Amino acid sequence: MSAVLATYDSSRHLQSWPPRFARGTVPKAQDFEIQPVADAAGNLGAEVLGLDLSRPLSDADFDRLQQAHWQHHVLVFRDQRITPAQQVAFSRRWGPLQIHVLRQFQHPGHPEILQVSNVRNAQGQPEGLGDAGQLWHSDLSYKEKPSLGSLLHAQELPSEGGDTLFADQHAAYEALPEALKQRLAGLQAEHSYLLHYEALRVKSPWRPALTPAQIAEVQPAVHPVVTTHPGNGRKALFVSEHFTSRILGLAEDESRDLLQQLFAHSVQPQFVYRHRWQPHDMVFWDNRSVLHLAAGTPAHLRRKLYRTTVEGDTPRA
Repeated sequence: MSAVLATYDSSRHLQSWPPRFARGTVPKAQDFEIQPVADAAGNLGAEVLGLDLSRPLSDADFDRLQQAHWQHHVLVFRDQRITPAQQVAFSRRWGPLQIHVLRQFQHPGHPEILQVSNVRNAQGQPEGLGDAGQLWHSDLSYKEKPSLGSLLHAQELPSEGGDTLFADQHAAYEALPEALKQRLAGLQAEHSYLLHYEALRVKSPWRPALTPAQIAEVQPAVHPVVTTHPGNGRKALFVSEHFTSRILGLAEDESRDLLQQLFAHSVQPQFVYRHRWQPHDMVFWDNRSVLHLAAGTPAHLRRKLYRTTVEGDTPRA
């Protein structure tokens, strides 16, 4: 564990969230292990083994997970046989939850859950966003307060395909030449949900046309190109091919060329962990630290997962 993680005062950072338990209602600590995944570079990715998310989480266990999340950026909770309500409750331990703009794909009775699914209902209509994650991105980076992290719980998995890739943006930033780091210092970029939406909709049966109200809800936001993580103190690239439209203050061609350079650099194989889903996996990734990409599922195979998204802070350089 880094010196930053070892000395950081989590109680100061989390003084108002999550709520601590009142005396007499304190949950018991659970016996679980956190093990780095075997096939990822650096510290990216860790498995949480033996933790039951259907039970209330003690403050000590939460703090342990918090430290692991800051260090490994992607936590894989194995064999979680939990209800949608329990997923929402666990997600809320990390902060307020964000509601996705595609409300037609909400879980019935749990609007906090976005259904990531290629399954159609009895009327032949998509019940979820079946083409989610086609381009590298950080969830909700187009918001003034982007996502702290996303939690994805497997409901139905295909017999082949369906992997999710994660790219470590701390490692990507640290591997940049010093001259490029200096060039990026202080730059701001615009993030837009609409950047590729129509192009994806043209080739996808899953994406609905957006209403004027939905378009108004996803106005572009501006964030630093390089951000500092509020928990681990490390710098990270914060641009993605899916949502980052331009760098402010640069000529159009200069902005385009610089972004293409960063996009290609940030997802090189040495920065990537490929998650191969197992039944009942819950994966919780830090959108401030990683980009992610759906590797794709054969069209004839069913895939359904439930996603909750935790609101973060306004990014800072």
